[in-house]
This record gives sequence, structure tokens and C-alpha cells, in this order.
Amino acid sequence: MKKPSSKEYVPYFKKYIDLVEDGNFFKLFDENTNQILQFFGTIPESKHNYKYGPDKWTVKQVLMHINDTERVFAYRALIGGRQDEKTKYNYMDENWYADHINVDHMDMSKLVEEFSAIRLSSKFLFESLNEVQSSFIAHGTEAWFSPQAIGYAMIGHAVHHKNVIEDRYL
Repeated sequence: MKKPSSKEYVPYFKKYIDLVEDGNFFKLFDENTNQILQFFGTIPESKHNYKYGPDKWTVKQVLMHINDTERVFAYRALIGGRQDEKTKYNYMDENWYADHINVDHMDMSKLVEEFSAIRLSSKFLFESLNEVQSSFIAHGTEAWFSPQAIGYAMIGHAVHHKNVIEDRYL
């Protein structure tokens, strides 16, 4: 898959896609997966439930947000990859999702393992797509994406949150 053109995604996602360097997508995806697994796997336990301000997420909530978002992204990539013009996906309210799961009791290692499983599933999906499928633009109620744009957004979204945690939590 190639780096998407700006016509393949809504402008909001430019900030994530711009965080991804040029290169072989699958190599970048694997490197990012390993980087995120290592990063979250080494955060001290004393920081797992830390939040840097009121109405901010804990480190575990951030990882759960990444996991939830990657599931939603994978579904959107599936819609595009199957060149489905009928199915319209909806907006994901990330704060609503975060408010409706309690990660305080969840073990960080399980959240990390979950990320790994989601990424493996997404990789299989991306590997199954040919050039036409990976560049097909699927439309939601408020957005549009090609599967390759989603793949790059996944990488950039994870990098973005890793950077936020490094800057504000650790």
C-alpha cells in the first residue's frame, strides 16, 4: 500500500498521516506495532492510572482508546477494501467510548496484548487488499477514507498518543 493522497481522507486525519514517514507500509506498520507494544509494556505501574489533569484520560484509557479506534478503523478499511458503496459508517465519539468502559481494574499487559491482536488482524486485512481495493474511497455519514489512508492513520494515531504520553504523563 502506498502513502495516500490528501483526496483519500478527511482533512482532520492529515495530522496523523503526516506523522508517518515514507516507505514500505507493512514494514512501517510492523515497526510501529513493535514500538507501541514496547512503549506501553514498559510504562511503570505507578503511571497506569495517572492522568495529568481533570477530564483527561489515564494511560490505560489512552491505550484502550487506541484499541477502540483501531477496531473502528479496521471496520472502515474493510468497507473500503470490499468496495462497499452501500454501507455508511458513522462518527465515533471517542469520549463516549472512554466513559463506557472501566479500565481501572484491567491489567495493562492485557490491554497491550489486545493491541497486538487487533494489529495482527488489521495486518491480515491490509495484506488481503490489492491496489484497487486499498485505494477505494468509502464514505461515511461525515467522512471518507481509503483503506490505505486508514492504515497510515492507524500508525500516525498511535504515534500521536505515544508522543502525548511521553510529553504529559511520564
